[in-house]
Amino acid sequence: MNSDTRKTERYDDIGRVDAPAISPMPGVLDNISMTGCKVHYQFPVTVNPEDDIELSIMFARAATEGRFTLLCHPQWVKNGDDFTEIGFKFLPSKDLVHISDYIEDLYMENRTDSLADQIVGSICGSI
Repeated sequence: MNSDTRKTERYDDIGRVDAPAISPMPGVLDNISMTGCKVHYQFPVTVNPEDDIELSIMFARAATEGRFTLLCHPQWVKNGDDFTEIGFKFLPSKDLVHISDYIEDLYMENRTDSLADQIVGSICGSI
């Protein structure tokens, strides 16, 4: 999906994604938002677009916090000869609040404007 049409901002991140309903081997988290995530497998997998799937995600930067378990629904699947990419939508899940906190941290880390830049920009923009 085009980033201009997304409802929420996505953050590039990496982590291990276990989804036994898809594969006994883990996938890799590519990015995440408040509403979903993108996962890729370095080999082809089969995904039923009608099934809700439980993902267990361990973020590389927050490995000490353990795994987050989320119920997700596949929104799209892209298959190649030697890979599969899947876009998931988050469904109500027990760890969804923890994911929201994690994404808030990513938002704070990715803010590019310092407070001084915001003040200067607002003053200079109004002159």
